[in-house]
This record gives sequence, structure tokens and C-alpha cells, in this order.
Amino acid sequence: MGLELLDKIKLKAADLKKTIILPESHDERVLKAAEILKKNKTVSVITLGNDEVIRKDAEKLNVDLQGIRIIDPMNSDKLSDFTNIFFNLRKHKGITIKQARETVVKDLFFSAMMVKEGMADGTVAGSIASTGDILRAGIQCVGMPDGISIVSSFFLMLFPDKVFSFADCAVVPDPDANQLADIAISTADNHRKLTGEEPYVAMLSFSTKGSAQHELIDKVIDATKFVKEKRPDLNVDGELQFDTAIMESIGLKKAPGSSVAGKANVLIFPDLNSGNIGYKIAQRLAGAEAIGPLVQGLKKPCFDLSRGCSVDDIVNTASFAAVMS
Repeated sequence: MGLELLDKIKLKAADLKKTIILPESHDERVLKAAEILKKNKTVSVITLGNDEVIRKDAEKLNVDLQGIRIIDPMNSDKLSDFTNIFFNLRKHKGITIKQARETVVKDLFFSAMMVKEGMADGTVAGSIASTGDILRAGIQCVGMPDGISIVSSFFLMLFPDKVFSFADCAVVPDPDANQLADIAISTADNHRKLTGEEPYVAMLSFSTKGSAQHELIDKVIDATKFVKEKRPDLNVDGELQFDTAIMESIGLKKAPGSSVAGKANVLIFPDLNSGNIGYKIAQRLAGAEAIGPLVQGLKKPCFDLSRGCSVDDIVNTASFAAVMS
């Protein structure tokens, strides 16, 4: 089912005809991924940097960049506009025009400004840059949609017979109840976009429906209430233990009448400790394919890669960005 889903997402991305920026042109993996994306017509690709240098690098790698747009931020006619826009976005923080220009000329910020201004549908970086730098550019330039208070992440966990979304496993260490609710909402919406399935959202805990009492459980109960208030259209329930959430027989016993217990496909962990441990157990012991982390909570995708990513990882992430934009 996992490979089948990846193929479906790439086909859907191709139908959508989106434009994705791969700013880290100084990484050979990025150039190779750009060639594959263009050749397969998955997305239109823009990369950033000096045209002559990039084409020389591509020639050494035997990579064909025909049809891939190269923009040099230093010489772009958009640099002045981006400088003024960014200055107005950040002047309340005391930034000067000079500092604004020095910031937006950087590849991550220039690509994020292109996304903000509708010149591209998303950006994918992180083969070299840090997660913090990518998120900073996304938050400061693209911003968050109304009603969402936190930028987070999720993993698509691909099993032979089912696909789950796990969140947050990579970004937010200890969300409060409101933030946890927003993580659940973002993940549910993205699960639907990528899989086409109706999301069934389980707010996970070490307790099911009052089987234990603790302030850690109270956070999950409150978050569940907030999700229901903000998005009454979503199937969400909590607090639920993991087995109650995914196993029908246990769900019927421990949470009878629940619309989620026993059939959850979106699993929201209460903190980063449990989320990170949980996805790695599923990946390493159960053999699930973990796709991500996929950044969510921004108006448009600014996705982060692992610095150890493969060419295929970049191609897949660009495809996700197109579908989620």
C-alpha cells in the first residue's frame, strides 16, 4: 500500500501542475532530484543560485537541467520588492531595510518570499540547511493560516495494509492543549489531502476515558474538547490508549460508542517524547515506511528534509508539497 500511495501522490502532483522551489542547488542530490521531477513532469522546478555555476555542476554530474528555471537572488528584479515586503512584515521587530535585504537575498528566505507572493506553490530544503532555519523562513515569510497557532510536523507511516499519520514526532517538544488541538486539526486535514481517506483522529494518552487521572491526561482531554469546538466536522476522540485507538476489539471494550476507537488512522501524541519514540518503534520494529517529517501549520508548504536524505526523498517530498499546497 505504501508504494502504491507514493505513486498515486506523484500522479496527483503531476495533474495539479504545481511549481516547487529546490533552493539548495549546491547539493548534487538536489540537482539530480530536479532532473527526475522535470523528466517525470511531477512538478515544475525552480532552483536558486548562480546560473553558470549551477550548469557547470550539473554538467559534471551528467544532469540535464533543460526546462528547470534558475534564479539568482542577488541579480533578481524581485529583490527590491521582496526587501520592502519583508521589511514591512518585520519592522515591528526593529529590522532595518539593510537587514531586510541581507535576509531575503539568502536562498531559504528568497524561496519563501517567492512562495508568499504566489510565484511558486512550495519550497523543499534541508539537505544542507537546518530545520530551524527552514522553519524560521517559512514562519516569517509565508506565515500561518487563521486559527492555527503552531507550526508542527507529521509522518505518514506506511504499512502493507494501512496508512497512518503520526504527529507531532519532530518539531514541538511539549505542546499545550490549544497547540495540541491545532496539531490534530492540521494533521487530519493533511491526512485527507494525501490519502483521500476520512481522518479518524485519536488523541493518545496512557489512559482511556478516565481509566487514570493525571494532569498529563487533562491536557489531552482539553485538547480533544478544543478540536471538537473548532472543527465539529472531524471525527476525533480522546483520551485513548494506543491499542484502544487502533484495535477494534479493544476499542469496543474500552470505549464503546466511540466514533474513533478501533479505527483511528490519525494518531496524535501528547508530546515529542512519545511521538518520536512511537514513530521509530513503528519504523524499526514493525517495518513501517516513515515518510517525513512533513512540516504543517504554514499557509503554504515550506518542507524540511533530513540532511541524510536521498534523491528519492527529495523527489517524494516535492510531490507531497505539490499535493498539500
